[in-house]
Amino acid sequence: MRPEPFFSGAGLDRADALRVDPDAIARLAEGPDARELVWRDGLPAIGEDGALEWGRVTAPELFLGFEGGEPRFTAIPQAVEGSRAAFAIMANLSAEAAPVFAAALSLGGWHSRHGFCATCGALTEIVRGGWSRSCPGCGAEHYPRVDPVVIMLAEHDGSLLLGRQSQYPPGRYSALAGFVETGETIEAAVARELYEEAGIAVSEVRYVASQPWPFPSSLMIGCRARAQSRELRIDMAELEDARWFTRAEVAEALRDPDAGAFHPPPRFAIARTLLEHWLTA
Repeated sequence: MRPEPFFSGAGLDRADALRVDPDAIARLAEGPDARELVWRDGLPAIGEDGALEWGRVTAPELFLGFEGGEPRFTAIPQAVEGSRAAFAIMANLSAEAAPVFAAALSLGGWHSRHGFCATCGALTEIVRGGWSRSCPGCGAEHYPRVDPVVIMLAEHDGSLLLGRQSQYPPGRYSALAGFVETGETIEAAVARELYEEAGIAVSEVRYVASQPWPFPSSLMIGCRARAQSRELRIDMAELEDARWFTRAEVAEALRDPDAGAFHPPPRFAIARTLLEHWLTA
């Protein structure tokens, strides 16, 4: 089977039909098998076995859904850490727990930042088990947002274009990426970002896979595109460097990063999955 992106998979039975029944959700929270997510230092807590840590229900503000038939809840965190802090602990996060980690982090973070109505400024109320907020002042309904981001591999004559930013660890190269802008298709965003960051024109944009990225609430849309030439014009404000790597160099980097031509992205990044897909294509 081809590799799947980290954070992918159902993870939870989200029980959408129950969200409109607050009494039923309250009864679930009082049941003996109900569990509440433990937060530590602004992130969902991860045990030594890679699983999420769950405790007794004390403040069931958000109903996440069911995991293995058991109801899962979380309180709204007071502060939520971003990707830099999360990278240190995600190396220990199991693939099975990752989808729940992503859902809880994005949802909890959204509530911690969106307590007031964007329309009239009034304090909003949690509804639908925590999957939306309602404004008592103007009646507006607010839902957790998802920001689409294209992340792509440009290929030319058996080689891939990868880039690095200044904040990357030494030697790391990854796929180029950027937010989809208003009124833009996925294909247009891929072509625009590659032209803006690397100065190359592309065609034959193809979708590969997607990944929820809970920092804070993106949907990474993995694609491949065919470059019309190898001549680069790098936007140094966006990238520190960009290079073409051969199939042999990519394979060696994934097999042994210390001996390869570059250090690949970590296993929990969809850029890593795109490289693995490309090698098996």
